[in-house]
Amino acid sequence: MISYLIKRILWMIPMLIGISLISFFIMHLAPGDVTSNEASFNPKASEESRQKLRELYNLDKPVIIQYGLWVKRIVQLDFGNSFASHQKPVLWERKDKSGNITKGLIQESLPITLMINLMGIFIIFSISIVLGTLSAVRQNTWVDRSITLFVFIGFAIPGFWLALLLMYWTGVSHQWLPISGLHSPGFQNLSGFGQFIDLLKHLVLPVSISSLSGLAGISLYVRNGMLDILHQDFIITARSKGLKENKIVFIHALKNAILPLITIIGLSIPGLIGGSVIAESIFAIPGMGKLFYDSVLMRDFPVIMGILTIGSVLTLIGTLLADIGYAWADPRVRKGLVK
Repeated sequence: MISYLIKRILWMIPMLIGISLISFFIMHLAPGDVTSNEASFNPKASEESRQKLRELYNLDKPVIIQYGLWVKRIVQLDFGNSFASHQKPVLWERKDKSGNITKGLIQESLPITLMINLMGIFIIFSISIVLGTLSAVRQNTWVDRSITLFVFIGFAIPGFWLALLLMYWTGVSHQWLPISGLHSPGFQNLSGFGQFIDLLKHLVLPVSISSLSGLAGISLYVRNGMLDILHQDFIITARSKGLKENKIVFIHALKNAILPLITIIGLSIPGLIGGSVIAESIFAIPGMGKLFYDSVLMRDFPVIMGILTIGSVLTLIGTLLADIGYAWADPRVRKGLVK
């Protein structure tokens, strides 16, 4: 098991290099760059000024040299500065010569995205395990059909359409919930409890939208896993011994049915950082998803590559943690009986 983990960790290095190389080249295949965007906002910008910008950002050099310069900075954990007018650092805060501290873009947006997605993942797995188990136990009844209908509706409804619909219904028509941002005007003047309630109101819609599609998929996944386990020989044996049905379902069957969810949890780690581009953009939440979307529109290469690199590292780590968790949960994997 130890040798397997060492090999997996070593394989992460060339995989990360390959992912970053492909992402870097694909990104530069897109038409235009940051200089064309800046020139579009300033019609008087001359070709000479645009060329100076390209030289300043090293965009006049061949792509492979740009990639080499980028890798040199990344090895030092320096993701550079944004191409935007504020020139903020991409990753962590920096102190200038005057002693002023400027926070990094990812440093500012990361806690927001983590908060929203952790809440979403908790809701998804808490509800989907209950729905999937109930649907499997009540197979072919009205309960099963109702849950299955809900699952297919969750798959079919586009997230952006549902977000706009809920914004109009709960925010514009009835004014029950705020529809943008994380804080209301005058947030600083509220008490601690008032700020907490105000934050929760702002989080209801984005968390609900980001949870719906995952809730539908995982509940169906749990249902299929439970149906497969409930027809296994050891479940039939447990019933023949006279064990209570609740003990059979929730101890013997569910424990084995949710083992594959360990892999899904591991692969959900990149989503914690990547965020939901749709939800954060529609609800104007300054998280990682909106930051990535705005950076793509602005051709802000350092920010795009910073987010892609972090997402790639977390994807590889998530896959590794999923394998470790599966080995911990399944003794056959630890003993090498299952590859």
